[in-house]
Amino acid sequence: MSPENASPDNQPDDVPAAKQRLRTAAKAARKAAAEADRAAGGRAAAALRDLFMAHDMALADTVVSAYWPMGDEMDPRPLLQALAAVGCRLALPALRGPGRPLDFRAWAPGDPLFPAGFGTEEPAAESPLLEPQVLLVPLLAFDALGYRLGYGGGFYDRSLALLRTRGDILALGLAFSAQQVGQVPRDGNDQKLDGLVTEKAVIRF
Repeated sequence: MSPENASPDNQPDDVPAAKQRLRTAAKAARKAAAEADRAAGGRAAAALRDLFMAHDMALADTVVSAYWPMGDEMDPRPLLQALAAVGCRLALPALRGPGRPLDFRAWAPGDPLFPAGFGTEEPAAESPLLEPQVLLVPLLAFDALGYRLGYGGGFYDRSLALLRTRGDILALGLAFSAQQVGQVPRDGNDQKLDGLVTEKAVIRF
């Protein structure tokens, strides 16, 4: 049984290996989606922004944490500009270290960013810590049950597990619609998303 077709009650015995196999295919699918979007004029991020804003998922004063895009990730920057314009307070993740949850540091469009691990960038160390009410999450693949395939570090799963012990939080994946797969291999550490936004739809799980 392939990872894409495994049922929720019949997951692969070796979940880490199944995830790694799926990552190879998922990276290729996401790259193809990003390249197709660029060839078509690069409208996907703006379309995602418009769908998100039409659903009123983040009102004024809501603390929203996103991510700074790298590689072929869905670009959240047009959405962040729109959220800032309606009065949301924005944050970006900052690495604490391997095996630990993320910090979320205040950021606004135009603020400087600094190199961090894994090729990412993050706000200055002196930026205030915020606790997000909406968490926008990057991913390699997602399925119809709301599970995401990440890069293997577990940072978002640990962070989301911790945030959920403190109160209500809306966790939304941002992705190209082409990143959907039949089934993401998972174990007890994987946190389910509350929803997902693509260039074509807003999906609630």
